[in-house]
Amino acid sequence: MKEFFKSIIVKIITAEASVILRRHKPKIVAVVGSVGKTSTKDAIYAAVKNSISVRKSEKSFNSEIGVPLTVLGLPNGENNPFAWMRNIIDGFFAAFFSRQYPEVLILETGIDRMGDMSRLASWVKPDMVVLTRLPAMPVHVEYFKSPDAVVAEKMILVSALKSDGVLVYNADDTIIEKHLPEVLQRQVGFSRYLESDFTARKDKTVYTDDQPAGTEFTLSHQGEDYKIFITGTVGSQNVYTCSAAIAVANELDIPLVEAVNSIHSLQSPNGRMRIIPGIKASVLIDDTYNASPAATEQALLTLEELTHAKRKIAVLGDMLELGKFSSDEHTKIGNKVPQVADILFTVGVRARQFAEGAMAAGMSEENIFQYDEVDRAGRELQAILEPGDVVLIKASQGIRAERIVEEVMANPERAGELLVRQEKLWQGIE
Repeated sequence: MKEFFKSIIVKIITAEASVILRRHKPKIVAVVGSVGKTSTKDAIYAAVKNSISVRKSEKSFNSEIGVPLTVLGLPNGENNPFAWMRNIIDGFFAAFFSRQYPEVLILETGIDRMGDMSRLASWVKPDMVVLTRLPAMPVHVEYFKSPDAVVAEKMILVSALKSDGVLVYNADDTIIEKHLPEVLQRQVGFSRYLESDFTARKDKTVYTDDQPAGTEFTLSHQGEDYKIFITGTVGSQNVYTCSAAIAVANELDIPLVEAVNSIHSLQSPNGRMRIIPGIKASVLIDDTYNASPAATEQALLTLEELTHAKRKIAVLGDMLELGKFSSDEHTKIGNKVPQVADILFTVGVRARQFAEGAMAAGMSEENIFQYDEVDRAGRELQAILEPGDVVLIKASQGIRAERIVEEVMANPERAGELLVRQEKLWQGIE
C-alpha cells in the first residue's frame, strides 16, 4: 500500500512539475554520471548564483521524487502524509499560478533501476547536460544486467538534450569518449590530464601548519589562466567539479572572472572529502556520504598523495549495491591499500574482502582491524590514534560511517553542522 501511495504522489507532482516547466521555460542544466553529481551540482550553483537567478536540487534530490520537488521548489514530505498533501496543494498553485521563477534550474539526476532515466527524460528536456564520470564499475549496478547497462541508462538523458543543447563532459573519461560520436549537440570538455576546452593544471593540496587546508589549481581556457582555491576539502574531484562548473557558467554567458570569484565561496558538501580536525591532533578526511569502487579508489589515491602525515589510516566500510560484482570489487580495492595506508580498519561483512585483498598485496595482518559495527570501530580507532595521524573514512551510506567520524572528531558538538545524515529521520535509523 505504501508503494501505491508513493506512485500516486510521484505522478501528481511530476505532472505539476511538467506544467511549471512549460509555463516558465527555465534553462535546465542536468547533472548525470556515476561519480561526483552532488558536488558538481553544488559547484555549478556556486559559480553562477551571483550572476543569474538559479535554483539547485537540495542535498541529493535526484530521484523520481527529488527532481519534481526541485522543479516545484518544495521540501521532502518524508513519511508525513499531511506534508505530502500540503506539497500537492502547493505544487498545484505553483504550477498554474506562480508568476516568478528562476532563470536556470540545476537538476541532479540519478537512477536505481532500468527505466528510471527514460521516465525522467519523458518530461525533462535539458538545455545542458553535465556528464561527470562513467567508471567501469558504477554504483547502483546491482539491479542492472551489467555495468554497460548502467551507462546506457544514464546516456538516455544526453539523448534528451534539446536540439540546440550542449553536452559538458569529462574529457578524461574513456567511457564517455566512446559515446561522444553519438551526441549530435555541441560538446564542451573539461579535463585534468588531456587537453580540452577547460583544462586544469598544477593542482595541489594546500597546507597550513603541516595540515591540509584545501585544494588549489589553475584552469586554462582559450589561452587565459584562472587560479581556483577551494577550502576545507582535498582530492582531484574538486578539480573536475569546479572545472565543469566554470564551463557551465561560460555557456550561460557569465564572465569567467565573475564565475571564478564566485566559486571561491564553494564549500564541499558534508561527507565528501571534507577535512575535519580529529582528536589527539589528528586529521580526518570525511568521505562518508557514499561509496563506489571508483570513488573509493580516488579517495585512496588522495590519501596516498597527502604529505606531513605521521601515519595514514584507511577506514573502509561496505560498498553496497554492487550485486554479483561485490566480492571482486572489494578485493580489488583492498589490493591498493598497502601502497597507500599504514593501517586498515574495515567495517561490515562485505568489507572483509578489503582485508583479504590488502593481505594478498602484502599488508601485515597485525595492521588490519575488522569490525561488523561502526560503534566499536569508532571506539577502537579512538584508542589507537596518535598526533599527526591522517585518517580517511569512507563507506556506503547504509554503513553509517559518519558515526565513526563523530567518535573521533575534535569537536563532536559540531556534528550536526559538519557531518552527513544528522537529520531527525536519519538519527532514528539504526
